[in-house]
Amino acid sequence: MFSGGIEQRIMLVGQAPGPVEDDVTRPFAGRAGAQLMRWFTSAGFASEQEVRRQVFMTSMTTCFPGRLAGNNGDRRPSMHEVALCSGWLDAYLELLRPALIICIGTLAHGRFLPGHRLEEIVGHSWSGDGRLVQTTPDRSPVLLPLPHPSGQSRWLNDADHVRLLAGALERLRELAPWARSTAA
Repeated sequence: MFSGGIEQRIMLVGQAPGPVEDDVTRPFAGRAGAQLMRWFTSAGFASEQEVRRQVFMTSMTTCFPGRLAGNNGDRRPSMHEVALCSGWLDAYLELLRPALIICIGTLAHGRFLPGHRLEEIVGHSWSGDGRLVQTTPDRSPVLLPLPHPSGQSRWLNDADHVRLLAGALERLRELAPWARSTAA
């Protein structure tokens, strides 16, 4: 599942579509999406419509992986499922050549910034080869990790993590205009 067009220079990569997204065929259409859109508006986007016009959205897997036993949230896609869908993501990356890749959640972080804990990477931007980017980037892609906006995630229950998210959203405010201005 994806939304967006080839002209978009900002790409968001999440974990997997949820049951709401599966029904409406639009990424981040449920509660986690509403939280994500609040984050984007706090980072300078005017509205959800503006986010959806400017950000190509996809995920590590292309279909809803199902619910956990006991109906306690969505099941995390297996590495086998991620591998089966990786061709789609690779094709999107090749076609769009995004300037800015926003990685949402640990599956996406593992693809783009493997071997790091959320606490180490959220709040900062990174080059495609894993180096910290502190100023205006000189090349793309730039990676911007965010925690998952799901209510199931307890990561943001820690005040230090909330500060890291605020730093990441401020970095998004700085990087979005740069990304939109880069040529493919």
